[in-house]
Amino acid sequence: MTEPTKILLSETEIPKDWYNVIADLPFEMPPMLHPGKGSPVEPDDLAPIFPRALVEQELSTDRWVEIPQEVREVYGLWRPSPLCRARRLEKALGTPARIYYKWEGVSPPGSHKSNTSVPQAFYNKAEGVQRLATETGAGQWGSALAFACQLFDLACKVYMVKVSYDQKPYRRIMMETWGAECVPSPSPATEAGKRILAEDPDTSGSLGIAISEAVEDAVTHSDTKYSLGSVLNHVMLHQTVIGLETKKQLELVGHYPDVLIGCVGGGSNFAGLFLPFVADKVDGVAPELRIVCTEPTACPTLTRGPYAYDFGDTACSTPLLKMFTLGHAFVPPPLHAGGLRYHGMAPIICALVERGIVEAQAYDQIPAFAAGLQFARTEGFIPAPEPTHAIRAVIDEALACKEEGKAKTIVFSLSGHGHFDLGAYAAYLAGTLEEPQGCDALLKQALSCLPMVP
Repeated sequence: MTEPTKILLSETEIPKDWYNVIADLPFEMPPMLHPGKGSPVEPDDLAPIFPRALVEQELSTDRWVEIPQEVREVYGLWRPSPLCRARRLEKALGTPARIYYKWEGVSPPGSHKSNTSVPQAFYNKAEGVQRLATETGAGQWGSALAFACQLFDLACKVYMVKVSYDQKPYRRIMMETWGAECVPSPSPATEAGKRILAEDPDTSGSLGIAISEAVEDAVTHSDTKYSLGSVLNHVMLHQTVIGLETKKQLELVGHYPDVLIGCVGGGSNFAGLFLPFVADKVDGVAPELRIVCTEPTACPTLTRGPYAYDFGDTACSTPLLKMFTLGHAFVPPPLHAGGLRYHGMAPIICALVERGIVEAQAYDQIPAFAAGLQFARTEGFIPAPEPTHAIRAVIDEALACKEEGKAKTIVFSLSGHGHFDLGAYAAYLAGTLEEPQGCDALLKQALSCLPMVP
């Protein structure tokens, strides 16, 4: 029998628990540090910005965390998402490799972000919160949180990185359709935004700046909590529904991955795919499994940043995280993969990269778009600029299989669609898309400002 193109699960097979990789790591994670005291963060330190349930998940060492039934019911709108065999791409490449992609663009907002926005909205509503404040880069996270807040009757304020706010107006309209307020960041609505605008009125913004504004908004409004779409442990936890489903889908066709590939900005979409496979690798069940993170050369956090403690935001208001970082003051050059313009990275991913369990590769914008175009012209779906970096790595890996005559199984995360990114594709097709410049000078300056942590 021919293997199906789409490997599907029923709604009854939506995972009942999230998987917490902390329980199975062969090392202890460096603690999150208080920004003022320098000591490990306590639950009470996080209470002003997160609801109690999410604080508990952030610090949990339990292997499994139950998914509330209310959350699973909302997940049923799009989950389980399909695992697809990219046969047309395989044929175009002439590769013996088997290429699969986990298609997360089927959610209402069009990306993986709803996997965590829905539980975050649920837990906040359950504890009496009335309003959420957040940041967003390219707009996938802002859209997802606006969607979730509408479902749970919460007000939502989104600070969108200015360059993406200007590049992607339809993301803003999407947020407003679901009832959220979206403003460009830096904005005059916060003290952090006012200060940065006074220093540089023409700044393109950054995720670090937008985080500063959203956190300030949350701590200065008694009815508001902060919500974020990547980096922290509880966000990685929620995204593991991706990998848990993928494991079951691969079992149905009798394959196990040789290579897992995904793009990383803060790390949530790829963490969701690969974290459920980490125990197999470290326990010796699948020691040869390769796990590959891809990022842009214009924001090369994992490939050029030092592994050090740093703030998660520009205003130095967040806890200190041990991560690969380009410096909290780093403002990346404008690039269309707005979701990958973050100076840091999820500490879990960083710890795995630092120990050689996960590897990282960086790609220029134009080769990434070339890969995205080839995928769209073979498989049909137009990928967002972010996962084109993963597709570039997939194509390179598949061509290497062709040269070596090896039929590897390659699985990657297609984190979202590019329907609101057609301006970037138009520039690529017209030959006017440019590589972002100026990363080296910005990086040198930003790294000089890293905090001193004993």
